[in-house]
Amino acid sequence: MKNTIITTNPYSHKLIKEYDMHTSKDLNKILNTADARFYKWRQTSIKERCRLLMNLAQILEDDKQELAELMTNEMGKPITQSIAEIEKCLTVCDFYATNADDFLADELIETDASESFISYDPLGTILAIMPWNYPFWQVFRFAIPTITAGNTAILKHAANVTGCGMAIEALFEKAGYPKGCFTTILAGHDAIENLISNDKIKALTLTGSEKAGRKIAATAGQNLKKTVLELGGNNACIVLDDADLDTYMDTIVNARMQNAGQSCIAAKRFIVTEGIYDDFLKRFKKQVAALKHDDPLKPETTFGTLARTNGADTLKKQVDDSIAMGAKLIVGNKKNNAYFEPTILTNITKDMPVFKEETFGPVAPIMKVKDVEEAFQMAAETRFGLGTMVFTQSMDTAHQYISTVADGAYFVNELVKSDSRLPFGGTKASGYGRELSKEGIHEFVNRKTVFINH
Repeated sequence: MKNTIITTNPYSHKLIKEYDMHTSKDLNKILNTADARFYKWRQTSIKERCRLLMNLAQILEDDKQELAELMTNEMGKPITQSIAEIEKCLTVCDFYATNADDFLADELIETDASESFISYDPLGTILAIMPWNYPFWQVFRFAIPTITAGNTAILKHAANVTGCGMAIEALFEKAGYPKGCFTTILAGHDAIENLISNDKIKALTLTGSEKAGRKIAATAGQNLKKTVLELGGNNACIVLDDADLDTYMDTIVNARMQNAGQSCIAAKRFIVTEGIYDDFLKRFKKQVAALKHDDPLKPETTFGTLARTNGADTLKKQVDDSIAMGAKLIVGNKKNNAYFEPTILTNITKDMPVFKEETFGPVAPIMKVKDVEEAFQMAAETRFGLGTMVFTQSMDTAHQYISTVADGAYFVNELVKSDSRLPFGGTKASGYGRELSKEGIHEFVNRKTVFINH
Protein backbone atom coordinates (compact mmCIF):
# COMPACT_ATOMS: atom_id res chain seq x y z
CA MET A 1 0.00 0.00 0.00
CA LYS A 2 1.39 3.38 -1.02
CA ASN A 3 1.62 6.33 1.33
CA THR A 4 -0.35 9.32 0.09
CA ILE A 5 -0.57 13.08 0.45
CA ILE A 6 -4.04 14.64 0.43
CA THR A 7 -4.48 18.36 -0.24
CA THR A 8 -7.56 20.18 1.05
CA ASN A 9 -8.89 23.70 0.50
CA PRO A 10 -8.63 25.45 3.91
CA TYR A 11 -11.54 27.77 3.11
CA SER A 12 -14.09 25.30 1.70
CA HIS A 13 -12.57 22.19 3.38
CA LYS A 14 -13.06 20.33 0.09
CA LEU A 15 -10.62 17.68 -1.08
CA ILE A 16 -8.38 18.99 -3.88
CA LYS A 17 -6.25 16.00 -4.83
CA GLU A 18 -4.57 12.85 -3.55
CA TYR A 19 -0.95 12.11 -4.47
CA ASP A 20 1.09 8.93 -4.15
CA MET A 21 4.31 9.57 -2.29
CA HIS A 22 7.57 8.54 -3.94
CA THR A 23 9.00 5.21 -2.89
CA SER A 24 12.66 4.72 -1.93
CA LYS A 25 13.23 3.40 -5.45
CA ASP A 26 11.59 6.50 -6.95
CA LEU A 27 13.73 8.81 -4.82
CA ASN A 28 16.94 7.05 -5.77
CA LYS A 29 16.04 7.37 -9.44
CA ILE A 30 15.27 11.09 -9.03
CA LEU A 31 18.53 11.68 -7.18
CA ASN A 32 20.58 9.76 -9.74
CA THR A 33 18.94 11.72 -12.58
CA ALA A 34 19.65 15.07 -10.89
CA ASP A 35 23.24 14.07 -10.17
CA ALA A 36 23.87 12.89 -13.73
CA ARG A 37 22.23 16.03 -15.13
CA PHE A 38 24.52 18.25 -13.05
CA TYR A 39 27.66 17.14 -14.87
CA LYS A 40 26.07 18.18 -18.18
CA TRP A 41 24.22 21.24 -16.92
CA ARG A 42 27.31 22.84 -15.37
CA GLN A 43 28.88 22.89 -18.86
CA THR A 44 25.90 24.82 -20.26
CA SER A 45 26.75 28.42 -21.07
CA ILE A 46 25.47 31.24 -18.89
CA LYS A 47 23.85 32.67 -22.02
CA GLU A 48 21.80 29.49 -22.46
CA ARG A 49 20.80 29.36 -18.79
CA CYS A 50 19.62 32.97 -18.99
CA ARG A 51 17.68 32.25 -22.18
CA LEU A 52 15.78 29.54 -20.31
CA LEU A 53 15.12 31.99 -17.49
CA MET A 54 13.37 34.30 -19.91
CA ASN A 55 11.32 31.37 -21.22
CA LEU A 56 10.31 30.61 -17.65
CA ALA A 57 9.32 34.22 -17.01
CA GLN A 58 7.10 34.24 -20.08
CA ILE A 59 5.34 31.03 -19.05
CA LEU A 60 4.75 32.43 -15.57
CA GLU A 61 3.14 35.47 -17.15
CA ASP A 62 1.02 33.36 -19.50
CA ASP A 63 -0.15 30.94 -16.79
CA LYS A 64 -0.40 33.52 -13.99
CA GLN A 65 -4.14 33.21 -13.30
CA GLU A 66 -4.16 29.41 -13.27
CA LEU A 67 -1.11 29.23 -10.96
CA ALA A 68 -2.56 31.86 -8.62
CA GLU A 69 -5.84 29.96 -8.32
CA LEU A 70 -3.94 26.77 -7.48
CA MET A 71 -2.10 28.63 -4.73
CA THR A 72 -5.27 30.17 -3.31
CA ASN A 73 -7.09 26.84 -3.32
CA GLU A 74 -4.26 25.02 -1.55
CA MET A 75 -3.33 27.53 1.15
CA GLY A 76 -6.08 30.14 1.30
CA LYS A 77 -4.53 33.50 0.51
CA PRO A 78 -6.66 36.06 -1.38
CA ILE A 79 -6.40 35.67 -5.15
CA THR A 80 -5.03 39.20 -5.61
CA GLN A 81 -2.12 38.34 -3.31
CA SER A 82 -1.54 35.05 -5.15
CA ILE A 83 -1.36 36.88 -8.48
CA ALA A 84 1.10 39.36 -6.95
CA GLU A 85 3.24 36.43 -5.77
CA ILE A 86 3.46 34.97 -9.27
CA GLU A 87 4.36 38.41 -10.60
CA LYS A 88 7.14 38.63 -8.02
CA CYS A 89 8.55 35.35 -9.32
CA LEU A 90 8.88 37.05 -12.70
CA THR A 91 11.16 39.66 -11.13
CA VAL A 92 13.66 37.09 -9.86
CA CYS A 93 13.84 35.50 -13.32
CA ASP A 94 14.46 38.90 -14.91
CA PHE A 95 17.03 39.90 -12.28
CA TYR A 96 19.26 36.87 -12.70
CA ALA A 97 18.82 36.78 -16.47
CA THR A 98 20.28 40.30 -16.48
CA ASN A 99 22.97 39.86 -13.82
CA ALA A 100 24.03 36.20 -13.58
CA ASP A 101 26.86 36.56 -16.09
CA ASP A 102 28.46 39.35 -14.04
CA PHE A 103 27.85 37.61 -10.70
CA LEU A 104 29.49 34.37 -11.86
CA ALA A 105 32.38 35.89 -13.80
CA ASP A 106 35.90 35.17 -12.53
CA GLU A 107 36.98 37.81 -10.02
CA LEU A 108 40.51 38.94 -10.82
CA ILE A 109 42.77 39.63 -7.83
CA GLU A 110 46.26 41.07 -8.18
CA THR A 111 48.93 39.03 -6.38
CA ASP A 112 52.51 37.98 -7.14
CA ALA A 113 51.14 35.31 -9.51
CA SER A 114 51.01 35.68 -13.27
CA GLU A 115 47.28 35.17 -12.93
CA SER A 116 45.13 34.89 -9.80
CA PHE A 117 41.39 34.96 -9.54
CA ILE A 118 38.32 33.50 -7.83
CA SER A 119 36.30 31.04 -9.88
CA TYR A 120 32.65 30.46 -8.94
CA ASP A 121 31.90 26.80 -9.63
CA PRO A 122 28.57 25.02 -8.93
CA LEU A 123 28.49 22.38 -6.20
CA GLY A 124 26.07 19.75 -7.56
CA THR A 125 22.57 18.76 -6.51
CA ILE A 126 21.04 21.02 -3.84
CA LEU A 127 18.08 19.96 -1.68
CA ALA A 128 15.46 22.57 -0.77
CA ILE A 129 12.85 22.11 1.96
CA MET A 130 10.25 24.81 1.51
CA PRO A 131 7.13 26.09 3.36
CA TRP A 132 3.54 26.68 2.34
CA ASN A 133 3.07 30.37 3.14
CA TYR A 134 4.58 31.69 -0.12
CA PRO A 135 4.55 28.44 -2.09
CA PHE A 136 5.90 29.86 -5.35
CA TRP A 137 8.08 32.78 -4.26
CA GLN A 138 9.97 30.84 -1.57
CA VAL A 139 10.89 28.18 -4.14
CA PHE A 140 11.76 30.58 -6.94
CA ARG A 141 14.07 32.73 -4.84
CA PHE A 142 16.06 29.56 -4.06
CA ALA A 143 15.80 27.77 -7.39
CA ILE A 144 16.53 30.56 -9.86
CA PRO A 145 19.98 31.62 -8.58
CA THR A 146 20.90 28.06 -7.60
CA ILE A 147 20.13 26.49 -10.98
CA THR A 148 21.45 29.48 -12.92
CA ALA A 149 24.78 29.03 -11.08
CA GLY A 150 24.98 25.55 -12.66
CA ASN A 151 23.56 23.38 -9.88
CA THR A 152 20.57 21.05 -10.07
CA ALA A 153 17.78 21.25 -7.50
CA ILE A 154 15.45 18.88 -5.68
CA LEU A 155 12.44 20.35 -3.89
CA LYS A 156 10.63 18.90 -0.89
CA HIS A 157 7.62 21.19 -0.58
CA ALA A 158 5.16 21.42 2.31
CA ALA A 159 2.55 18.68 1.95
CA ASN A 160 -0.45 21.02 1.87
CA VAL A 161 0.91 22.78 -1.24
CA THR A 162 1.93 19.64 -3.11
CA GLY A 163 0.08 20.84 -6.20
CA CYS A 164 2.19 24.01 -6.24
CA GLY A 165 5.36 21.92 -5.96
CA MET A 166 4.34 19.74 -8.90
CA ALA A 167 3.33 22.81 -10.91
CA ILE A 168 6.76 24.39 -10.40
CA GLU A 169 8.48 21.26 -11.73
CA ALA A 170 6.19 21.37 -14.77
CA LEU A 171 7.04 25.06 -15.32
CA PHE A 172 10.76 24.31 -15.54
CA GLU A 173 10.15 21.47 -17.97
CA LYS A 174 7.82 23.60 -20.09
CA ALA A 175 10.46 26.34 -20.22
CA GLY A 176 12.92 23.88 -21.75
CA TYR A 177 15.12 23.00 -18.78
CA PRO A 178 16.59 19.50 -19.21
CA LYS A 179 15.08 16.72 -17.08
CA GLY A 180 16.80 16.60 -13.71
CA CYS A 181 17.53 20.32 -13.44
CA PHE A 182 14.56 20.81 -11.10
CA THR A 183 12.54 18.00 -9.52
CA THR A 184 9.84 17.96 -6.87
CA ILE A 185 9.77 14.96 -4.55
CA LEU A 186 6.79 13.71 -2.56
CA ALA A 187 8.35 12.34 0.60
CA GLY A 188 8.20 12.28 4.38
CA HIS A 189 10.72 13.36 7.01
CA ASP A 190 12.49 9.99 7.18
CA ALA A 191 13.22 10.11 3.47
CA ILE A 192 14.63 13.63 3.83
CA GLU A 193 17.14 12.50 6.46
CA ASN A 194 18.30 9.74 4.12
CA LEU A 195 18.66 12.21 1.26
CA ILE A 196 20.75 14.59 3.37
CA SER A 197 23.07 11.70 4.19
CA ASN A 198 23.43 10.73 0.52
CA ASP A 199 26.73 11.84 -1.06
CA LYS A 200 24.91 13.03 -4.17
CA ILE A 201 23.27 15.85 -2.18
CA LYS A 202 25.97 18.51 -1.84
CA ALA A 203 24.14 21.14 0.23
CA LEU A 204 20.68 22.08 1.38
CA THR A 205 18.45 24.98 2.26
CA LEU A 206 15.41 25.14 4.52
CA THR A 207 12.79 27.80 5.06
CA GLY A 208 10.68 26.82 8.05
CA SER A 209 10.44 26.71 11.81
CA GLU A 210 13.33 27.02 14.23
CA LYS A 211 12.67 23.46 15.41
CA ALA A 212 12.90 22.10 11.86
CA GLY A 213 16.00 24.20 11.22
CA ARG A 214 17.83 22.82 14.23
CA LYS A 215 17.04 19.25 13.23
CA ILE A 216 18.03 19.71 9.59
CA ALA A 217 21.22 21.58 10.53
CA ALA A 218 22.20 18.80 12.94
CA THR A 219 21.78 16.11 10.28
CA ALA A 220 23.62 18.24 7.73
CA GLY A 221 26.41 18.91 10.20
CA GLN A 222 26.93 15.21 10.81
CA ASN A 223 27.37 14.85 7.06
CA LEU A 224 29.46 18.02 6.62
CA LYS A 225 26.91 19.56 4.27
CA LYS A 226 26.51 23.30 3.89
CA THR A 227 23.12 24.74 4.87
CA VAL A 228 21.22 27.96 4.41
CA LEU A 229 18.46 28.39 7.00
CA GLU A 230 15.65 30.95 6.90
CA LEU A 231 13.68 30.34 10.07
CA GLY A 232 11.15 32.11 12.25
CA GLY A 233 10.90 35.81 12.95
CA ASN A 234 9.54 38.17 15.58
CA ASN A 235 9.95 41.46 13.75
CA ALA A 236 9.42 44.69 15.62
CA CYS A 237 7.55 47.56 13.99
CA ILE A 238 8.70 50.73 15.76
CA VAL A 239 6.40 53.73 15.36
CA LEU A 240 7.90 56.99 16.63
CA ASP A 241 6.09 60.19 17.60
CA ASP A 242 6.90 61.85 14.28
CA ALA A 243 5.71 58.94 12.10
CA ASP A 244 3.63 60.01 9.10
CA LEU A 245 0.53 57.89 9.72
CA ASP A 246 -1.40 59.57 6.89
CA THR A 247 1.12 58.18 4.42
CA TYR A 248 2.16 54.90 5.99
CA MET A 249 -0.80 53.48 7.93
CA ASP A 250 -1.76 51.19 5.06
CA THR A 251 1.81 49.87 4.95
CA ILE A 252 1.88 49.29 8.71
CA VAL A 253 -1.39 47.31 8.74
CA ASN A 254 -0.32 45.35 5.67
CA ALA A 255 2.92 44.49 7.45
CA ARG A 256 0.89 42.42 9.91
CA MET A 257 -2.23 41.34 8.01
CA GLN A 258 -0.92 40.46 4.54
CA ASN A 259 -1.28 36.72 3.87
CA ALA A 260 -3.36 36.57 7.09
CA GLY A 261 -0.17 37.31 9.02
CA GLN A 262 1.49 34.08 7.89
CA SER A 263 4.93 35.44 7.14
CA CYS A 264 8.24 35.09 8.93
CA ILE A 265 9.01 38.76 8.19
CA ALA A 266 5.61 40.16 9.18
CA ALA A 267 5.43 42.87 11.85
CA LYS A 268 4.78 40.82 14.97
CA ARG A 269 5.39 43.37 17.75
CA PHE A 270 4.23 46.98 17.43
CA ILE A 271 6.27 49.28 19.65
CA VAL A 272 4.77 52.77 19.69
CA THR A 273 6.03 55.87 21.50
CA GLU A 274 3.53 57.46 23.88
CA GLY A 275 3.04 60.73 21.98
CA ILE A 276 1.44 58.98 18.99
CA TYR A 277 0.13 55.84 20.70
CA ASP A 278 -3.56 56.77 21.06
CA ASP A 279 -3.86 58.03 17.48
CA PHE A 280 -2.00 54.96 16.18
CA LEU A 281 -4.23 52.50 18.05
CA LYS A 282 -7.40 54.24 16.83
CA ARG A 283 -6.25 54.19 13.19
CA PHE A 284 -4.94 50.64 13.34
CA LYS A 285 -8.24 49.36 14.74
CA LYS A 286 -10.24 51.22 12.09
CA GLN A 287 -8.21 49.80 9.20
CA VAL A 288 -8.26 46.26 10.56
CA ALA A 289 -12.06 46.49 10.80
CA ALA A 290 -12.16 47.39 7.09
CA LEU A 291 -10.47 44.14 6.00
CA LYS A 292 -12.88 42.02 3.98
CA HIS A 293 -13.01 38.29 4.72
CA ASP A 294 -14.75 36.14 2.13
CA ASP A 295 -14.02 33.43 -0.41
CA PRO A 296 -10.33 34.03 -1.22
CA LEU A 297 -11.03 33.44 -4.93
CA LYS A 298 -13.13 36.62 -5.02
CA PRO A 299 -11.06 39.64 -6.17
CA GLU A 300 -12.64 41.88 -3.51
CA THR A 301 -11.46 39.65 -0.63
CA THR A 302 -8.58 41.27 1.28
CA PHE A 303 -8.25 38.82 4.16
CA GLY A 304 -8.21 35.07 3.71
CA THR A 305 -8.01 32.09 5.99
CA LEU A 306 -5.03 30.48 7.64
CA ALA A 307 -3.56 27.61 5.67
CA ARG A 308 -4.14 24.99 8.37
CA THR A 309 -6.48 24.46 11.30
CA ASN A 310 -3.64 23.49 13.64
CA GLY A 311 -2.03 26.88 12.95
CA ALA A 312 -5.21 28.60 14.10
CA ASP A 313 -5.28 26.39 17.20
CA THR A 314 -1.71 27.35 18.10
CA LEU A 315 -2.46 31.04 17.60
CA LYS A 316 -5.57 30.85 19.78
CA LYS A 317 -3.57 29.36 22.63
CA GLN A 318 -0.90 32.04 22.36
CA VAL A 319 -3.54 34.78 22.51
CA ASP A 320 -5.57 33.16 25.29
CA ASP A 321 -2.46 32.57 27.40
CA SER A 322 -1.40 36.19 26.94
CA ILE A 323 -4.87 37.44 27.94
CA ALA A 324 -4.70 35.25 31.04
CA MET A 325 -1.41 36.99 31.87
CA GLY A 326 -3.00 40.45 31.62
CA ALA A 327 -3.11 41.40 27.94
CA LYS A 328 -6.17 43.44 26.95
CA LEU A 329 -8.18 42.23 23.95
CA ILE A 330 -9.18 45.18 21.76
CA VAL A 331 -10.73 43.19 18.92
CA GLY A 332 -10.68 39.68 17.47
CA ASN A 333 -9.61 36.31 18.91
CA LYS A 334 -12.42 34.39 17.23
CA LYS A 335 -11.54 31.14 15.47
CA ASN A 336 -13.51 28.93 13.10
CA ASN A 337 -11.62 25.94 11.71
CA ALA A 338 -8.68 27.52 9.85
CA TYR A 339 -10.08 31.06 10.02
CA PHE A 340 -8.69 33.38 12.68
CA GLU A 341 -10.14 36.83 13.12
CA PRO A 342 -7.71 39.79 12.95
CA THR A 343 -6.77 40.46 16.55
CA ILE A 344 -5.38 43.47 18.44
CA LEU A 345 -3.96 43.24 21.96
CA THR A 346 -2.59 45.91 24.32
CA ASN A 347 -1.12 45.93 27.87
CA ILE A 348 1.63 43.61 26.63
CA THR A 349 4.47 42.46 28.86
CA LYS A 350 7.71 40.81 27.78
CA ASP A 351 6.88 37.42 29.32
CA MET A 352 3.71 36.95 27.25
CA PRO A 353 3.65 34.46 24.35
CA VAL A 354 2.58 37.20 21.91
CA PHE A 355 5.76 39.11 22.75
CA LYS A 356 8.42 36.44 23.04
CA GLU A 357 7.14 33.78 20.61
CA GLU A 358 6.54 33.95 16.88
CA THR A 359 2.81 34.38 16.22
CA PHE A 360 2.14 33.02 12.73
CA GLY A 361 -1.15 34.69 12.04
CA PRO A 362 -3.10 37.98 12.24
CA VAL A 363 -2.33 39.00 15.82
CA ALA A 364 -1.05 42.50 16.57
CA PRO A 365 0.30 43.11 20.09
CA ILE A 366 0.72 46.87 20.54
CA MET A 367 3.05 48.25 23.24
CA LYS A 368 3.41 51.81 24.50
CA VAL A 369 6.94 53.06 25.28
CA LYS A 370 8.30 56.33 26.59
CA ASP A 371 10.81 57.33 23.91
CA VAL A 372 13.02 56.30 21.00
CA GLU A 373 15.67 54.70 23.18
CA GLU A 374 13.16 52.51 25.01
CA ALA A 375 11.55 51.55 21.68
CA PHE A 376 14.81 50.19 20.26
CA GLN A 377 15.71 48.47 23.53
CA MET A 378 12.37 46.65 23.55
CA ALA A 379 12.68 45.75 19.87
CA ALA A 380 16.04 44.08 20.60
CA GLU A 381 14.59 41.83 23.30
CA THR A 382 14.02 38.79 21.13
CA ARG A 383 15.79 35.56 20.23
CA PHE A 384 15.03 36.17 16.57
CA GLY A 385 16.80 38.38 14.06
CA LEU A 386 15.05 38.65 10.70
CA GLY A 387 14.15 42.31 10.47
CA THR A 388 13.12 45.56 12.13
CA MET A 389 11.00 48.31 10.62
CA VAL A 390 10.94 51.90 11.82
CA PHE A 391 8.43 54.60 10.94
CA THR A 392 9.74 58.13 11.46
CA GLN A 393 10.30 61.37 9.58
CA SER A 394 13.71 61.85 11.18
CA MET A 395 16.35 60.27 8.96
CA ASP A 396 18.98 61.24 11.54
CA THR A 397 17.24 59.04 14.08
CA ALA A 398 16.80 56.23 11.58
CA HIS A 399 20.50 56.26 10.65
CA GLN A 400 21.63 56.56 14.26
CA TYR A 401 20.18 53.16 15.18
CA ILE A 402 21.21 51.11 12.11
CA SER A 403 24.29 49.63 13.78
CA THR A 404 22.43 48.85 17.01
CA VAL A 405 19.93 46.51 15.28
CA ALA A 406 21.33 42.96 15.05
CA ASP A 407 18.78 41.75 12.49
CA GLY A 408 19.34 40.76 8.88
CA ALA A 409 17.22 43.68 7.65
CA TYR A 410 16.41 47.23 8.71
CA PHE A 411 13.60 48.98 6.84
CA VAL A 412 12.60 52.62 7.37
CA ASN A 413 9.09 53.73 6.39
CA GLU A 414 8.47 50.39 4.69
CA LEU A 415 7.54 46.87 5.72
CA VAL A 416 10.31 44.28 5.73
CA LYS A 417 10.18 42.41 2.43
CA SER A 418 12.38 40.36 0.14
CA ASP A 419 13.63 41.88 -3.10
CA SER A 420 15.62 40.12 -5.83
CA ARG A 421 18.17 42.96 -5.82
CA LEU A 422 18.91 42.76 -2.08
CA PRO A 423 20.30 39.93 0.09
CA PHE A 424 17.72 38.34 2.37
CA GLY A 425 18.29 36.36 5.57
CA GLY A 426 18.47 36.51 9.34
CA THR A 427 20.61 36.24 12.44
CA LYS A 428 20.32 34.43 15.80
CA ALA A 429 17.36 32.01 15.93
CA SER A 430 16.18 33.28 12.52
CA GLY A 431 18.92 31.33 10.79
CA TYR A 432 21.94 32.09 8.63
CA GLY A 433 23.00 32.46 5.02
CA ARG A 434 21.52 34.75 2.40
CA GLU A 435 19.14 34.40 -0.50
CA LEU A 436 18.76 36.68 -3.53
CA SER A 437 21.09 39.36 -4.92
CA LYS A 438 24.74 38.55 -5.66
CA GLU A 439 25.08 36.91 -2.24
CA GLY A 440 22.28 34.46 -3.02
CA ILE A 441 23.81 33.10 -6.21
CA HIS A 442 27.12 32.66 -4.37
CA GLU A 443 25.68 30.55 -1.52
CA PHE A 444 25.85 27.27 -3.45
CA VAL A 445 29.07 27.69 -5.39
CA ASN A 446 32.67 26.75 -4.70
CA ARG A 447 34.64 29.99 -4.40
CA LYS A 448 37.75 28.50 -5.88
CA THR A 449 41.12 30.27 -5.56
CA VAL A 450 43.11 29.99 -8.78
CA PHE A 451 46.85 30.89 -8.70
CA ILE A 452 48.88 30.55 -11.90
CA ASN A 453 52.52 31.26 -12.66
CA HIS A 454 53.37 31.19 -16.36
